[in-house]
Amino acid sequence: MAVIYKDQEIEAFIMESKSLPDDWRARLRLKPKRGHGERQLDITGEAGSRFRLILRQSKVNVQDFSAILGLLVPESNRVFRLCRYNGRHQHSNRIEKKTFYGFHIHTATERYQELGAAEDAYAVPSNRFGSLDDALRCLLSDSGFIVPPEQQIELFEGEGDDR
Repeated sequence: MAVIYKDQEIEAFIMESKSLPDDWRARLRLKPKRGHGERQLDITGEAGSRFRLILRQSKVNVQDFSAILGLLVPESNRVFRLCRYNGRHQHSNRIEKKTFYGFHIHTATERYQELGAAEDAYAVPSNRFGSLDDALRCLLSDSGFIVPPEQQIELFEGEGDDR
């Protein structure tokens, strides 16, 4: 039987502190896969929860993308999608009977799980991003991620050493 997470549990997973490794950017560079680019990175949260960041983007339409935060469900091989930042397309919320077109953010909800729909079937329009890179920045900002400080490149490195 599939696990059903309550809204409070979903929010706690999303907000759990998650530290990205220093090489996270390189590890999330998309690799070709049947008509799109895809990459994933597994991360352990501060409370011990295991997460997966997944990026996907169409080779044909750059506005067809997803930046996903998934929970690796314990004692299973299932990835429970906590939130998903999607590119521009039409989306309908079945329970609310609302349809819209554009960039949007999906969030897992208890009520959609109980309906038997995908856990993250509910979505809201967003104007916070218009590219996969911006969607990833929003996801990281919204989801308890700790981004390592950028490694500073010394200005004029190697110059002026002839003192």
